[in-house]
Amino acid sequence: MNRIIPVLIIWLLADIYLFQAVKTVTSNRYIWWAFWLYDGLVASVFLYYIITGKLIVSSPKGIYWGFIFLSLLPKLIVIPFLFLEDIGRIVHLFGSWAYNLFQSSSPEQEHIHLASRKKFISQLAIGIAAVPLIGLLYGMVKGKYDYRVHRIKLKFQDLPDAFNGFTITQISDIHCGSFDSKSDVENGVSLANEQKSDLIIFTGDLVNSTATEADEWKEVLSKLTASSGKFSILGNHDYGDYKTWESDAAKANNLQRLKEIHAEIGFRLMLNENLKIERSGEHITLIGVENWGKGRFQKYGDLDKAIADVEDEDFKILMSHDPSHWEEKTVPHAKHVHLTLAGHTHGMQFGIEIPGFKWSPVKYVYPQWAGIYNEKNKYLYVNRGFGFLAYPGRVGILPEITVITLEKG
Repeated sequence: MNRIIPVLIIWLLADIYLFQAVKTVTSNRYIWWAFWLYDGLVASVFLYYIITGKLIVSSPKGIYWGFIFLSLLPKLIVIPFLFLEDIGRIVHLFGSWAYNLFQSSSPEQEHIHLASRKKFISQLAIGIAAVPLIGLLYGMVKGKYDYRVHRIKLKFQDLPDAFNGFTITQISDIHCGSFDSKSDVENGVSLANEQKSDLIIFTGDLVNSTATEADEWKEVLSKLTASSGKFSILGNHDYGDYKTWESDAAKANNLQRLKEIHAEIGFRLMLNENLKIERSGEHITLIGVENWGKGRFQKYGDLDKAIADVEDEDFKILMSHDPSHWEEKTVPHAKHVHLTLAGHTHGMQFGIEIPGFKWSPVKYVYPQWAGIYNEKNKYLYVNRGFGFLAYPGRVGILPEITVITLEKG
């Protein structure tokens, strides 16, 4: 509770400060009351979830988190404008005071007062804030299910001849607990199946915290099909580490149930192990590790164990949820892993992607955050995610279905 009070005080002070711009722009008291009603409601629900311990990223269906983003965004944009204007007002105030001080003998002294806010500045700030605000609303209504297919061809000299033209569909970060539209998810699954790939790879985060989140989506996800099979790994959210459990046994049972759900969907879940995908008497080796992330993230993944009995000359594809694992463990590993498939970042669900240019704030945390990367002839592909988490939408960085074609050459 000691941490909550300062947060609420800062929230209230920010609201009071922002309200000054609203008052400058309009004298309509209905708009004033709407401002305080909306922000008061968001703050009250925030306080309720904190006190009850129910403030988790999937509750309730992520919509409340959308309201938090819509509440915070105007503050982050408008307050700096107001602050800069206030600096100018204070400078003018002290300038007037200093002028009068040195002109004390003058019969006509300027009246010293803090200049009023300029309506134009407040209008400009609110107008600029409205642009991303509309973008966030659009992302919540449309963007979160606006699936896009990203296709890429990769050439390898040592690819077995039988696998020339072999296709892989990758999806990642489903986050069932955030879904709120069965028909939209079905459309995403249908789009994945339309690619008619030989292999389907799912690179982790089936749920947000609990296995039960996947129950109503098993039927839909089980419709994913591929001639050479469907394979999966766990992501950081799948272990239940972001939820307070009544006991260690309850947490362990949740993880065991989640593993069973992977099988019920039709995924072959891989836990620090490998297997061979065979075709016309040749094979490639598929490796799957548990989650391993730099910093505070879990390090359950064991690449050494997963790859121990794999021959050096095998063509290797690694499934590893967190892209930081590639740079920290895979690239420097003695055994050459040709291609790593990862997810985790979601592209932060916010950014800009136009031909020849992509940007998201997440790039400052993860150097490899979306698309293809290559180091020492070891490739990494980072999927932007199939679902969404916390903010129930996507702006600029849309949900992805990846189709990778392997070529000999």
